[in-house]
Amino acid sequence: MTNQEIEKIECKYLHKFYYLMKYVEDEMMFGFQTKEEIKDDWIGKYDSKISDFAAGAERIIYSLFNGKGVGQPNSSPVGSDMFFEVNDAFVHIDLKTVEADGNIGDYNKNIFVGINQNSYHSEIKQANGKSFEPKREYTPALPTFYNRGKSNEKICLSYFITILYQKENLNILNINISCMPNGELESYYKSRVLSAGKLKNQARFNFTKVSKFELLENKASRVKVVYFDNNMKQEFKDKLKFFENIRSSNICI
Repeated sequence: MTNQEIEKIECKYLHKFYYLMKYVEDEMMFGFQTKEEIKDDWIGKYDSKISDFAAGAERIIYSLFNGKGVGQPNSSPVGSDMFFEVNDAFVHIDLKTVEADGNIGDYNKNIFVGINQNSYHSEIKQANGKSFEPKREYTPALPTFYNRGKSNEKICLSYFITILYQKENLNILNINISCMPNGELESYYKSRVLSAGKLKNQARFNFTKVSKFELLENKASRVKVVYFDNNMKQEFKDKLKFFENIRSSNICI
């Protein structure tokens, strides 16, 4: 499979998942609000080490995907929270929720990715493009192709759904879905895909540095904006210009 063919299949499924999310947008937003009906029974009684909204949001997103029969769920212990097989690929989708006040900088340029969520093996460089000392090599757990060399070989695809919300009321400000390049594309994108995480063995997906399918003729976006709250605070809007500018140009072939 050529690099261009890889980008075509990545783009095809990004297109499918984006329109699935737009199709169920009303159900999704209603689902996010169901917490309000029983708020008195849960408020202040949960552990918020990661995200006040994460667990509930995951239930809604994953139930909608599974309910639409997107693919055959796979039981492998190595993979994203949602991992399934379709006709021509194995697909990993992970949900990231970020609280806007104080953490928006962890959302609008790059996102944390786990080694079980991607196949991109590459060097992680500093923001200035120079190598760390010693050099940092990032090794993910996923293969670029499952069953490589066998009759049932299929490509591994990685997608991330990101949700930005306000902690004070858990209102949603922005929902996106993005496609992280398959590891075979390292021959083209090199180290641009990754930026350093908080720890040496961690990495972040630098989606603003590789925001398009650069090998496709129409240079379609690798990021699709599912929801954008036009009534959010202007200070948030100013920091989300990247997403606001691309929300109307999400076209794949």
